[in-house]
Amino acid sequence: MHQKIFNAIENLIYKGMLANPITLKNYFENEKDDINIPEYLVKITKFSTSSRQAIEYSKIIYDMFVRRELIKISENTIDTAKLNDLNISGQNIIENSERLLFDLAEKGSFNSSLVKFDEALKFTIEMASNAYKNEEGIVGVPTGLTDLDDRLGGLHKSDLIIIAGRPSMGKTALATNIAFHAAKKLQEKGKKSSIAFFSLEMSSEQLSTRILSEQSKIKSNDIRRGRISDEQFDKFIETSKNISELPLYIDETPAISIAAVSNRARRIKRLFGLDMVVVDYIQLMSGTTFNKDNRVQEISQITQGLKAIAKELSVPVLALSQLSRQV
Repeated sequence: MHQKIFNAIENLIYKGMLANPITLKNYFENEKDDINIPEYLVKITKFSTSSRQAIEYSKIIYDMFVRRELIKISENTIDTAKLNDLNISGQNIIENSERLLFDLAEKGSFNSSLVKFDEALKFTIEMASNAYKNEEGIVGVPTGLTDLDDRLGGLHKSDLIIIAGRPSMGKTALATNIAFHAAKKLQEKGKKSSIAFFSLEMSSEQLSTRILSEQSKIKSNDIRRGRISDEQFDKFIETSKNISELPLYIDETPAISIAAVSNRARRIKRLFGLDMVVVDYIQLMSGTTFNKDNRVQEISQITQGLKAIAKELSVPVLALSQLSRQV
């Protein structure tokens, strides 16, 4: 019965009419039913309270909903943890629970994604003001590449930037240099923030070797084989000391899912602040669906997920993409 009444209220409001005991009575008057809804409406109206408290009551209802959902998530986490499923690791369970909890926290936050035009204008004016005050004219995250920064003004918040190329074209080297330069700028400004680098192809050791090689001007191959002089070794150590405190975090998890990237990026932002996310590279990521047959659909889902991260965390996401050698 309550469901019928609620549906009637929805229909009346949708038609632009008032939903009150009188309009509802007319709505149900011609309905032939064993339950006398008009009579029931009169009865519940006697026990109704003032609409002034409606917002407070709605908060109580929503809070109870959140609590019920929390119980469901907790029970699901416990049940999954008890399963002896070798395909689901403890880390997978944590990340799935984090995702469900975050989705629950985001429910009811409709107003946060609905921005009035005058508010949007304030953001635009603030951006223009920052650009005006900045002598370099860079309002986004600087790449360290002068021509690119002149043309783009840096990498901007909420943007998904994809660098695509065939194998061995220098995509990782470019992304590493951009991430390093961005982290260095943060350090120079004394800004409490960081750069997150999700490296699915290379280990953190390989990436740090690349950066050290670039900064010390010593070939990485010589570093790995120990073919360096005493002077070069001293320079190598000195360079490592100078850049060791850079706010650059490397996640080297192989075949990481888009859900895991999202969860970890949120965590980094919460703990250290976040200015940019780098992903190397898209084709080595896994989607969140269990249907692995359609790889094209999975890549599309991953790309959508990366764009969602950029918008949600208000940071640029720089993602590398591997093209076929025939392209």
